[in-house]
Amino acid sequence: MTAINAPRDKYNAVWIIFFILGLGTLLPWNFFMTATSYFTSRLKDDVSSANMTANVTVLNGDTRNVLESKFNNVMTLCAMVPLLIFTCLNSFIHQRIPQNWRIAGCLAVIMVVFLLTAVLVKVDMDPLPFFTLTMIKIVCINSFGAVLQGSLFGLAGMLPASYTAPIMSGQGLAGTFAAFSMICALASGSAIQDSAFGYFITACVVIFLAILSYLILPRMEFFQYYLESNGSNLASGDEENKMDLLKKANNKRGCEESDRLLCYVIDSPGEKRAVVSLTEEETWPTTSVFGIFKQIWVMALSVCFVFTITIGVFPAVTVEVRSSVAEGGTWNKYFIPVSCFLLFNVMDWAGRSLTAVCMWPGKDSIMLPIMVGLRVAFVPLFMLCNVQPRQYMPVIFEHDAWYIVFIILFSFSNGYLASLCMCFGPKKVAQHESETAGAIMAFFLSLGLALGAALSFVFRAII
Repeated sequence: MTAINAPRDKYNAVWIIFFILGLGTLLPWNFFMTATSYFTSRLKDDVSSANMTANVTVLNGDTRNVLESKFNNVMTLCAMVPLLIFTCLNSFIHQRIPQNWRIAGCLAVIMVVFLLTAVLVKVDMDPLPFFTLTMIKIVCINSFGAVLQGSLFGLAGMLPASYTAPIMSGQGLAGTFAAFSMICALASGSAIQDSAFGYFITACVVIFLAILSYLILPRMEFFQYYLESNGSNLASGDEENKMDLLKKANNKRGCEESDRLLCYVIDSPGEKRAVVSLTEEETWPTTSVFGIFKQIWVMALSVCFVFTITIGVFPAVTVEVRSSVAEGGTWNKYFIPVSCFLLFNVMDWAGRSLTAVCMWPGKDSIMLPIMVGLRVAFVPLFMLCNVQPRQYMPVIFEHDAWYIVFIILFSFSNGYLASLCMCFGPKKVAQHESETAGAIMAFFLSLGLALGAALSFVFRAII
């Protein structure tokens, strides 16, 4: 996990900072996704009025206006398409825009959007303007979130493989934290607007903490060592500065000198990668994005497929499952918040966190893509649960226990397999290509999210 003569990560400070940054990466989206009850309550209108009669959906006794009934699908689409586009852009611009601007700047913009969201809780608006403004905010958050996520995975790619795991684990905790906050808001008995205000202010505090953590990161000796070893500079892309960093890295390593300095980076017990440190007169050989993709395409397509399946059914299908218990009880009130959001995020977090201690199967094993492909079975399983309203497919798994078991397996496999792919991807290329490999992996992760968002319309229509 360390290079020869590399300093220690004292108190696991860098690991913890990457965990907090991972938390800040997905927290905004998860807070919007789990606050659907607040948003849909603001979209309700007097459906008996004449001007709204045509905009009401009536299906199997379910009466909702169009904005309310389509909110989950449109929200997912408005989140995932910008995420894909801006992650793609980040794959090409990450070498031209300083990393400080991309990470700290994106976090700052996201915090401002959340402050605006909290303020608007107290402002009365008609359903259509509120719906439009909410979707604009979701587009904005996920656009900047895409650049943030891609930059963060690229940054982690410069460090040992185990430092991608805290980002994935932090992202998993983001969903758990958001779901737990929503359940606390429900349990408080406060008016939904009051609960939502505290909910969004809490998100602002966490994002502010992520900004502070990132500002501390360059002061960590462990982080500086790997940053210098990679020949990168957070603040600028100036070649002279990069050469100064390379000379510092060469002096620190204490490796054998020849025309080049040859060192080894130990990624895991029994596995090491040769790293060539260039002399002052040399520069890193240029490798195209496509050339790097050819080395990591299995990991890239695997993480894409994992999230295509996940977002295809969660939350568009899973949130529509109804409890088999008689309506009106406490369990019905908490069924979706607990069984869908909280349980999914807890098990997803558990799966992501497991990669910190276990990374089976290995990065070259055929078992990994096979396990990823088997997750397609979750699509029909959830469709055959008690999803309401429904028109075509029968209900086979009506009891709540079936749904809960499916959610546990579905979410745990999502977290574990996605985290494995994201950890292994940058480690299949040379060290100086790892940042670009991390950005490519983030792009395919986002591609999977966007494909899943598009398929969610199809999956819901089939039911």
